[in-house]
Amino acid sequence: MIFCSIMNTPYGNILLEAENDQLIGCRFIFTSSFKNDNQETPFLQNVKKQLEEYFSGIRKIFDIKMAPTGTPFQQSVWQALQKIPYGQTASYQEIAKRINNPQASRAVGMANNKNPIAIIIPCHRVIGSNGKLVGYAGGLNLKQQLLELEKNNL
Repeated sequence: MIFCSIMNTPYGNILLEAENDQLIGCRFIFTSSFKNDNQETPFLQNVKKQLEEYFSGIRKIFDIKMAPTGTPFQQSVWQALQKIPYGQTASYQEIAKRINNPQASRAVGMANNKNPIAIIIPCHRVIGSNGKLVGYAGGLNLKQQLLELEKNNL
């Protein structure tokens, strides 16, 4: 059974989804018409607590069991994203090299776009090879805010 809960954050509402005490979704929702059937479980309460600590600048590393659904390539990208240290960034090209597929910068971008677990799998830390902010499902303004949050709490 999938359990869902909405979390209010300083950056907008986040929909959390869990199955078998593993996080399968964490995404910003930008609609007020989303039905909030909060199904609090101890696991989701822990996820919320860790996200609150992240937003307050206390937590730098998450300790949450996750089971994102994706292709083997997407999984490899998402694993590489989790190795980008708090407060730092990496380019799509750097991620492609880290997964031993240096020609796959665009595919890395597509995998980043399909990341079902925002923030915890930190796709916001990926930037263009020219150092500019590019692409983020929550919008570039939100991406900039998350990067500034981390930079200010190093």
